[in-house]
Amino acid sequence: MEILIWQMRTARGLSCRQLACLTGLSKSTINNLENQKISPTLDELNIISKALHCKISDLYSE
Repeated sequence: MEILIWQMRTARGLSCRQLACLTGLSKSTINNLENQKISPTLDELNIISKALHCKISDLYSE
C-alpha cells in the first residue's frame, strides 16, 4: 500500500508548511511521511486526516 498524503495535500492546494501548521507536526515529519522514509503512527494519520478533511483510509492506495 502506498501512502497518499502528498496527493491529498496538493489536491487541496496546501503546502507542506501549511499542513504542518494545521497538524502541529513538523514540516520534516510531513516530508518524511510523504516520501515514505518513516511510517506514520495511528495518531499522526488521525491528525492528518482531520486536517485534510478525509478518512484515514483515503490516505492509502489499495
